[in-house]
Amino acid sequence: MRSALFFVFLLMGLWSTAQNFEDSWVGYFSYNATMDIAEGPDELVVAAENAYYEFDLTTREFETTSSIQGLSGEAISAIYYSQANDLTIIGYENGLIEVVLDDGEVISVVDILDKPTIPPDEKKINHFYEFEDILYISTDFGLSEYDLSALEFGDTFFIGTGGTRLRIIQATVVDGFIYALSPLEGLKRADQSSPDLIDFNLWETVITAQRGVVNFAGTLYLSRFAGQISRQNEGGGFTLLETLDEGIVDFHATEEYLIATTLTQVHVYNTDFEKVAFVTSLPGFDYRLNVATAKNNNIYMGTREFGLLEVPFGSNTPTQILPDGPLRNRVFAIDAAPNQLYATFGDVTVSFNPFPLSRFGMSRLFNETWRNYSYDEIFQANDIVNVTINPADTSQVYFSSFNSGLMELREGVPTILLDDSNSPLETISTEITDIRIYGADFDREGNLWFVQSLVDDGLKRLTPGGGIASTDVTSVIPDGDLALTELKVSREGFVYFGTAQNGVIAHNPQSGEFRKIAEGIGSGNLPFNDVRALEFDNNNRLWIGTTQGLRVFFNVGGVFEEGSNIDTNQIIILENGVPQELLFEQPITDIEVDGSNNKWVATATSGVFYFSANGQETLQRFTKDNSPLPSNNVQDIAIDGLSGRVYFATTNGLVAFNGRATDPRDDLQGLYAFPNPVRPEYNGPVTIDGLTEGANVKITDLLGNLVFEETSEGGSVQWDTTAFGKYRVKSGVYFIMATTEDALETKISKIMIVR
Repeated sequence: MRSALFFVFLLMGLWSTAQNFEDSWVGYFSYNATMDIAEGPDELVVAAENAYYEFDLTTREFETTSSIQGLSGEAISAIYYSQANDLTIIGYENGLIEVVLDDGEVISVVDILDKPTIPPDEKKINHFYEFEDILYISTDFGLSEYDLSALEFGDTFFIGTGGTRLRIIQATVVDGFIYALSPLEGLKRADQSSPDLIDFNLWETVITAQRGVVNFAGTLYLSRFAGQISRQNEGGGFTLLETLDEGIVDFHATEEYLIATTLTQVHVYNTDFEKVAFVTSLPGFDYRLNVATAKNNNIYMGTREFGLLEVPFGSNTPTQILPDGPLRNRVFAIDAAPNQLYATFGDVTVSFNPFPLSRFGMSRLFNETWRNYSYDEIFQANDIVNVTINPADTSQVYFSSFNSGLMELREGVPTILLDDSNSPLETISTEITDIRIYGADFDREGNLWFVQSLVDDGLKRLTPGGGIASTDVTSVIPDGDLALTELKVSREGFVYFGTAQNGVIAHNPQSGEFRKIAEGIGSGNLPFNDVRALEFDNNNRLWIGTTQGLRVFFNVGGVFEEGSNIDTNQIIILENGVPQELLFEQPITDIEVDGSNNKWVATATSGVFYFSANGQETLQRFTKDNSPLPSNNVQDIAIDGLSGRVYFATTNGLVAFNGRATDPRDDLQGLYAFPNPVRPEYNGPVTIDGLTEGANVKITDLLGNLVFEETSEGGSVQWDTTAFGKYRVKSGVYFIMATTEDALETKISKIMIVR
């Protein structure tokens, strides 16, 4: 008992306020998987995997809340709305609780999450039940009280045999008793008025293992996993009321209705236990259910695949209720072009095993509206692991499947899946189609180069006319390789591709030569031969990401010259005055170069880094702790060069940062600066956008005094509003003069500084 009291004292006041990121970030979360539903007076509060939305039943409008608004991005396991306190409470699988106030502020309650004496796999929040401002929290270790008016923890009850931790999945209060349900030890209860409820001896077992327990119209109802629904008698004991033909997955009560949900059915009862509505199947939806509720003569079915389905009582006609978003949150690959983004959800293990196969379709964001393609719509292509947009014609997109081949999409319409039945692509299996395509890139002639794993002719070229040419790679990889990975084409037309076991391979299509860049001084100086990321920067240097660190290859154009140096270089930085290797032993998943030649680097464990052009300065570092990234495992990055927006695909969702570096323009007609005017409360840089590559930018005051000058590497430059870094310029109007590299065009703009 003393240890329980000590635990109670620790569970008080451990909370913090989360940051809102709406000014600089955008969230693109999937709401297809419904985890839980809470009811408000005129709305439903619906939890998805790691975000939630409010659906107004009158206006039928959505309001979403995600990591952009301050949520953790972790896996949600329960949600509750307190009408009396106007609070939304979210419970997570890891034990975190977040309280969203009526003004949208998010409070993170970490008492359970940070408790070291509870094993991590026993901290899951299973259910919330409110009674007289006390929220009873059912967890995998016991039952806790949380005061909603004071926003602080009360007691925690360890009510397993001998006072041990016990999984509680649901709780309620009926006639002065607290009931707590455990699948292991059954339904337990204790007198709510007892001053010593932390004493496990006061909790008596009422009945053996059950699935759900609710207070419905002042009476206790129980459900079993096998589908039985029972009601407590006035004198004690229980009466079996009905046995459903499927096991119950959720048991829920509102003021009007009792709702029993199975994997495919919803049964709704009134206060006399008369069945007033039920659903057993719906046309057009092959759904599986997690939860359901009933309100205003409608059933609201929380599916695992289709969001929320609204079905009127007595009807079999569903209406899908679903905020706009991609198919899934676990995004593996993305690619972007102006005003569009493609996301795929294929997956391979770290050893490049595609099995078991994923069949998730793909998603397209066009002008901020999502179009989701089902598995059948994309020719049943499995495990799509790469997206390649044609830079010369962004309406043409290719998707690499690590099992099915290469799919083309034109003008938003899937047109063909190239496989062993209609192309020279080879399957590695005699029994099933198994064509493992991964990295791809276009050369300047419009050819699409791509790699296929586990075949001799591993390097492929798809011509603009549709023909496929193959190149044997066994001369440079004689013993084969587990997988050929990323691929990029240099400005000279040389093809560089990564491997899982042999480093980077360079190929000259004109001469047929190969060069290998691998581990070891004189052999390439890679930190490891498992290469996951390749990207050329604006200076034609190849940035290489491996599972154990970063390298830069400077001799891209001279790699095939006799006696040429093929060693890559690590980037050495000073950290607290000590030389350190940049991203030493970091597992790198992607590298992208923006319009200013700065580098975005994604990692599997440490979030995202944003480096200056030479890597010597860290401009940004985004992690779960300081940004809306829902996971530090970032699988891919894509940049919209027109807007500067940077997309991050993580294992827990897709988010975007409104970056400032854009691709170079063809002329200076779109020259502008932002923010403009610069107000006293703004302390960031001014971005001068709409530049051509190599444009000279000068900024002067009204008297013609030069305060800034820089040559653009992309479509924008940034001014810190100082006079060459010496002092902040004064309030006033400043002229911006931009001149193209060939001096044939000059454009002038103005910016106002207000101190």
